[in-house]
Amino acid sequence: MLPNLAQAQNAAPPSPPIERLPTVQVQAARGQQVADVDLPASISTVWLGDDANGNLAQLSEALNGIPGVVARDRQNLAQDTQLSIRGFGARSTFGVRGVRVLVDGVPATMPDGQGQLSHANLLSAERVEVLRGPFSALYGNSSGGVVQVWSADGAAGDPWRLRVATGSDATLSAGAQLRGEQGPVRYNVAANHFRTDGWRDHSAARRESLNARLGTDVADGQLELVLNYFDSPDAQDPLGLTREQVRQDPRQATAVATQYNTRKSARQGQAGLVFTRTEGAQTWRTMGYAGQRSVEQYLAIPPGPQANPLHAGGVIDLDGGYGGLDARWAWQGQVAGRPLEFVIGANADQQLQNRRGYENFVGDQLGVRGALRRDQRDRVRNVDQFAQAFWQWAPRWSLLLGARHSTVRFRSEDRYVTARNPDDSGARNYDATTPVAGVVFHPSDAWRVYASAGRGFETPTFNELGYRADGQAGLALDLSAARSRNLELGGKWRGSGGAAFDAALFRADTDDELAVASNTFGRSTYRNIGKTRRQGAEASLQLPLGAQVQATLAYTYVEATVREPYLVCAASNCATPNTPVAAGSRLPGVPEQQWFGRVDYRPGEWEWAGEVVASSDTVVNDLATDSAPGYALLNLEAAHRWTTAQGALRVFARIDNALDQRYIGSVIVNDGNQRFFEPGPDRRYSVGAQWTWR
Repeated sequence: MLPNLAQAQNAAPPSPPIERLPTVQVQAARGQQVADVDLPASISTVWLGDDANGNLAQLSEALNGIPGVVARDRQNLAQDTQLSIRGFGARSTFGVRGVRVLVDGVPATMPDGQGQLSHANLLSAERVEVLRGPFSALYGNSSGGVVQVWSADGAAGDPWRLRVATGSDATLSAGAQLRGEQGPVRYNVAANHFRTDGWRDHSAARRESLNARLGTDVADGQLELVLNYFDSPDAQDPLGLTREQVRQDPRQATAVATQYNTRKSARQGQAGLVFTRTEGAQTWRTMGYAGQRSVEQYLAIPPGPQANPLHAGGVIDLDGGYGGLDARWAWQGQVAGRPLEFVIGANADQQLQNRRGYENFVGDQLGVRGALRRDQRDRVRNVDQFAQAFWQWAPRWSLLLGARHSTVRFRSEDRYVTARNPDDSGARNYDATTPVAGVVFHPSDAWRVYASAGRGFETPTFNELGYRADGQAGLALDLSAARSRNLELGGKWRGSGGAAFDAALFRADTDDELAVASNTFGRSTYRNIGKTRRQGAEASLQLPLGAQVQATLAYTYVEATVREPYLVCAASNCATPNTPVAAGSRLPGVPEQQWFGRVDYRPGEWEWAGEVVASSDTVVNDLATDSAPGYALLNLEAAHRWTTAQGALRVFARIDNALDQRYIGSVIVNDGNQRFFEPGPDRRYSVGAQWTWR
């Protein structure tokens, strides 16, 4: 959907119609002078540009085709995009887990490890960077990797643009971007309105987003202000379907979804301030940010279970603030006559959250806010220190070494205490030191071969701590942090004209894996299941086929399995797990194989593209009693540009699932009602226009 999907590469852009993109210093590893090709890690950069042919409504549009990454549009905007990297994060039913997310250098992942993609504004974005695996010591509390969205810096003469796209299911996306330089201020401001009736019944949604990046030069440095606002009121939630319901009508919503009017509202405002100063070989960077976020969600929990005095109700009401500071110092110089870059720093973050629960009924009326059933104030803080060095110790050899120490503290104050609901206040602390090491060999100017090792650290989030698996009141403070040991062996090749090839073998062994214990009526509980392993291979190829044609290929194989047996409940209303899951069983939510292929053809002012997206089957529960079948989809695009003295008009069209295949787009792991499946849409059409001027 976003055609400039490529590995960042060592080539300046020439004149042919297909753009060849220049080298960037990939910020996911924070190398100031180190190109991505020289780092001992798997890194991909997606260039967004101004020639996208989709709605620009969800980050999943930009992540198709990156090996190792699963980014699923759930056709349910009440829930965020399902994002996982190498199988980490696949269990999440709300937000992003196991992956660090940043927007313009400001965290979109909270101190507890819970991240959000919804407020990333693709209209203002220049590129998305993805680091796979925990191979940078500069980020904490994650095992899968890092996703960063970067807006373009404004400059004099940059274009302004208006963009509108419409399509199936009364979908409309309209936005504007203003980018440039006015006096001493560089600016990039983008606003977008999106709405849809939804492909499935009871899945209508509306989203408003605003992103602004303002920069200026002060005190021999650069000061940047990053502002972000997101609002999604009353997004309808159709819930998952059983296999039989999918067979009967994949567009239907579960009956209780309409009965209880399941829905979610989310609103977030955030500001960040970044100051960077370089003096000779030294660079100082400080960043501070703060924000407010509120979420209200109506679940389909019947009144019967809520009769339990310890039950938290069927309405979730969250609101609170968050913020943090980050300071780091970098030095670029020489040691023993060879180039060295060294970074050291620390960061501290805090999240304060008021969590309330209400009954979702009043008398016989369902889907409304009723009596208070939960009231607590949650706080999580982290304090981290880190250091990382990259040393080219010989003409063809480089070494990366780093370490990070993280301390994460959770505390909850129970404010809903009655004779039948005791005080459930509590606290839990987690800490870890996570080293990373990698070596790179340059057999030629075009090739790099590397080996890396690193450790990952992943605490439970407040959402995972929020409900105990045994159904009792209070937080699940018995959950332990998952800790992973990661190995990677890879190679990178950069050819002439923008050709690029990347491949990697990887293994991640995890202790105290966090997994879904139950998922009933939209509420999830979690548990530690012991040891797991994720291993596999990735490959991607970027190949120009002349001046007007470019091919992109990507392949992923992930074998995600349990390494020691554990017990689960095989039926609903099971108080004690009694059914074994054998060692060697597949982890649910992780497809073993993914394929992506895309061809772009750009003769003159025309643009044509076709892409194939394919996935193998996905197991949906611990016992592997069911799975979502594999699929292959064909998507087609076309666009034309007219250039005038006043500006440029570009019109575009896209057909998703052109062969009208039936498939399951995403799954809900371990759903207690067997409603595992979220069907993908049939053939969809969209058309749009963009006007650009200076």
